[in-house]
Amino acid sequence: MVLPITVKSPAWVEEFKSFILRGSVIDLAVGIVIGAAFTAIVGSLVEDLLNPVIGLLIGGVDFSNVFVVLSGERMPSLEATREGGAAVLAIGKFINAVIKFLIVAMAIFWLLRVLTRLHLTQPKVSAPPPGPTPTERLLAEIRDELRASKAPMPPVA
Repeated sequence: MVLPITVKSPAWVEEFKSFILRGSVIDLAVGIVIGAAFTAIVGSLVEDLLNPVIGLLIGGVDFSNVFVVLSGERMPSLEATREGGAAVLAIGKFINAVIKFLIVAMAIFWLLRVLTRLHLTQPKVSAPPPGPTPTERLLAEIRDELRASKAPMPPVA
């Protein structure tokens, strides 16, 4: 008869499982996926919608194709110039990146602003009030004993 072989997993595997299944890690992963999708949307907004409008306003220039040749031969497009081995400063691509950054930063600003307002308008759950101090308990006992004895209370000065 052959005994079944049991494979014991290392202790770190269980630690890793508990780490991955923690709520904050899953929230972080979801945030990264949504951020990547949002970055693609912002990239399309800048390159496909804003740049043509900006290019039209500044005289029909293809904004993403603005570059300065440092050495080598200038070709009709940035990609062709780079493929030809020229060293270039891709000013238009840099400006695109700055515009994308500003749009993402503005979106995050407004999102945090809305979340902060939602957080402020939600009713706050307060902790129960702390119990009476020893002095307050003693005074309450004295009061209760005076009431029980039905003795008239001395006037408060």
